[in-house]
Amino acid sequence: MMRASTFLWIFVCLLPLGAVCRHVVPGGDVPKWKFSGIFGTFDRPAVQRGYQVYREVCSSCHSMKRLAFRNLREVGFSEAEVKAIAGSYTVTDGPNESGDMFERPGIPSDYFPRPFPNKEAAAAANNGANPPDLSLMIKARHSGPDYVYKLLTSYQGADADENGLYANPVFSAGRIAMAPPLSEGLVGYMDGTEASIENMARDVVNFLQWAAEPEMEARKKLGIKVVVSLMAGTVLVTMVNRRLWNMLRK
Repeated sequence: MMRASTFLWIFVCLLPLGAVCRHVVPGGDVPKWKFSGIFGTFDRPAVQRGYQVYREVCSSCHSMKRLAFRNLREVGFSEAEVKAIAGSYTVTDGPNESGDMFERPGIPSDYFPRPFPNKEAAAAANNGANPPDLSLMIKARHSGPDYVYKLLTSYQGADADENGLYANPVFSAGRIAMAPPLSEGLVGYMDGTEASIENMARDVVNFLQWAAEPEMEARKKLGIKVVVSLMAGTVLVTMVNRRLWNMLRK
């Protein structure tokens, strides 16, 4: 028989990380994320809707500097759709032959343009706070998807206090400079999904999770193959070891 330690090792390898160590974020319930666990995959319709929320709501303040328009092909946008999306943005390019920078419509190979030319301009337009880039925001916190979802859905009123801050118990200080970004019906989903605050928050979290780990599905598939191979190798080595010891004892 295999040793108990071997079984324990295999169990730990196959157990989803979230079940081993889960950081609890204060607030209400969170959705069951399709991308969680070792067999998790991206919910592509939700990622596409999340991109719509990012573009229509978040992109006026937050950048996605690590994401290129061509990457949207990975979540189901067609080549024509990606070209149309890229072309709807204006990007700064250059210098030209005269040494000047110039503006042009975006192309699929361009990265998402930043909403502000520099940090100072961003802070001046946002109550002194520089809105963070969202490319890796999901990785910036323990239980990042849960945290972002609860942050977006836990505002207590739409009015700022005397310091220009908004009440949100999920944020560490209980007050946050960002105004409530979501409101009922704010986005008109093309697929007819109800644009509730909870749905929009869920969708944008799916988009941010994909943006932070676009290689997740390939990595998980490779990991499963490696674990299965190691399990098979462990069984084979154990069987050979037992046979050799039985032969030596005779």
